[in-house]
Amino acid sequence: MATIKDIAEKAGVSIATVSRVLNYDSSLSVTDETRKKIFEVAEKLEYKRRVVRKSSPSKFAIVHWYTEKEELEDLYYMSIRFGIETRCQQLDAQIVKYFYNDIEELKQENIQGIIAIGKFSENQVRALAEITEHIVLVDHSLMDDSYDSVITDFDKATKKIVDHLLDKGHHSIGYIGGREYYRDQSGEIADLREKTFYSYMNEKRLWNESFIYTGSFSVDDGYRLMKQAILEHQEALPTAFFAGNDLLAIGALRALHEENIVVPDRVNIIGLNDISVSKYIYPSLSTLKVHTEMMGEVAVDLVMERVMGRKVSKKVQLGTELIIRDSSF
Repeated sequence: MATIKDIAEKAGVSIATVSRVLNYDSSLSVTDETRKKIFEVAEKLEYKRRVVRKSSPSKFAIVHWYTEKEELEDLYYMSIRFGIETRCQQLDAQIVKYFYNDIEELKQENIQGIIAIGKFSENQVRALAEITEHIVLVDHSLMDDSYDSVITDFDKATKKIVDHLLDKGHHSIGYIGGREYYRDQSGEIADLREKTFYSYMNEKRLWNESFIYTGSFSVDDGYRLMKQAILEHQEALPTAFFAGNDLLAIGALRALHEENIVVPDRVNIIGLNDISVSKYIYPSLSTLKVHTEMMGEVAVDLVMERVMGRKVSKKVQLGTELIIRDSSF
């Protein structure tokens, strides 16, 4: 496993700077360029390359639903992108990268397929289909069976986390989650993590509406929502929280630390995604690992299959793995 020292050496910054950036220290004054360099080095050191036989050259476009700055705030999508880029490098495939608001420029590229990272509405995907019929959606799937997709089963992932907490004796379990909206303002995106948590906790007869907190999927909202939970529940604060992603969990940990609430002795925290920085924060974060790099690899393989003539769409659903570190038992 890469260490903070390894990251510091490759990024050309101090160990202290790396540690504070990876812990999302809001008091640290550092440029976005430096943060990006540190996060990218951390991702690349985490990624294990496989040697494969190279194929004939192709040209694909990666289209992000995030801006570059937003990607810095959510390493989940950066990790998917690295998986795509590395797989394309292995296959001698050329990549061009665009954000969705640059789609008019993309029309000028001579590409064979598009890998769309993020949550695109049906209207947005139809606009991409005007450029090429070979489209793979990563981290999202539409009802329309025309398009390939690579997704994670968040229903099963949520149940896996809840089952672990129940097995450890927790009956008072809170949820900190986020809400997302399509970028074309066509509506709110249904969140399967929150929906499953509601139905599964009801099934177990443990649902408590007052233990549910939602904002955006960010470190700042994880911090804010946990502060709110502490204020509202005080001594009756749940003994465990499931955070909808690692960023929310990181913010929640910071709030608990400020309030001198001991993790995991008093409160257990489990996130979701296992972004590369999760192991470096304090305490190291328990989380459900989503194999983001593999999501990127599979997306490239799918678009290659489409180019080579496959007509029937595929939906690939990858498994997850529970990683228990220091923030929970």
